[in-house]
Amino acid sequence: MMDLSAKIKEIEEIIYQYLPETQDKQAEMVEAMNYSVKVGGKRLRPMLIQETAKLFSADVKDAEPFMAAIECIHTYSLVHDDLPAMDNDDFRRGQLTTHKKYGHAAGILAGDGLLNYAYEICADAVLCAKDTLKAAKAMKIIADCAGIFGMVGGQAVDVALTGKPLDEDTLEFIYVLKTGALIKASMVAGAIIGGADEEETAIIEKISVLIGRAFQIQDDILDITSTTEVLGKPVFSDAKNDKTTYVTLYGLNAAEKEVKRLTDEATELLMTLPGDKRFLCDLFEILVNRKK
Repeated sequence: MMDLSAKIKEIEEIIYQYLPETQDKQAEMVEAMNYSVKVGGKRLRPMLIQETAKLFSADVKDAEPFMAAIECIHTYSLVHDDLPAMDNDDFRRGQLTTHKKYGHAAGILAGDGLLNYAYEICADAVLCAKDTLKAAKAMKIIADCAGIFGMVGGQAVDVALTGKPLDEDTLEFIYVLKTGALIKASMVAGAIIGGADEEETAIIEKISVLIGRAFQIQDDILDITSTTEVLGKPVFSDAKNDKTTYVTLYGLNAAEKEVKRLTDEATELLMTLPGDKRFLCDLFEILVNRKK
């Protein structure tokens, strides 16, 4: 199994080039934005953009701004998730959450700043792209999946139904939007930028839905099997917030089997596509077996 550390470093070098400079009267907000991004993480979503694009093209330079943008969007969602009105967490990736370090108001504004800045990056990318239409399509899928019919919509339903019993269909709806939407955005945007045709892009979309669901169920599993030290954030947070998860509905053993089934199905679909698929196959396997 590959070591992801070198790949994460490569991704971070790309992302950090796009972060705003800390200057002028809004310097503290920009500092909070950059802190939020640089505090660490798996860099899964930008990695998926880059590696999916590589399936269809040797030149994936045009993917780089979208890699930075998707990480800004993902980070803003975590900054807002951690706020007292949401999950009320003090630690993220073993570090103080943004609102604990900079204050509640700064946490809100840093999240707002990251979301808007992501679209500034995307708009510049469209204007500068060799293929403007591809870049515009990539921006649209990211915007769609981040918004009210994607991640934000899923989060809204999740918050509204916290503490209430959920059936499988409702839980699936939340998973597909709240967690799966940005994974779908990453892989589909990568496919578009790489030059995939419609049939190939549809296969990538199916893979992304499977991986997004597997990723969220694995998160549910880690919330009860990991430790705060390993996970970098509090465990048993779902129980604390009285949330229904796949584990609470079906049990730990069934959840583990479902993660494997979803990943196996995604890998089988991946093998029907062109290009060197070894990295993505290994990455899917790592996601199944991750401990944080």
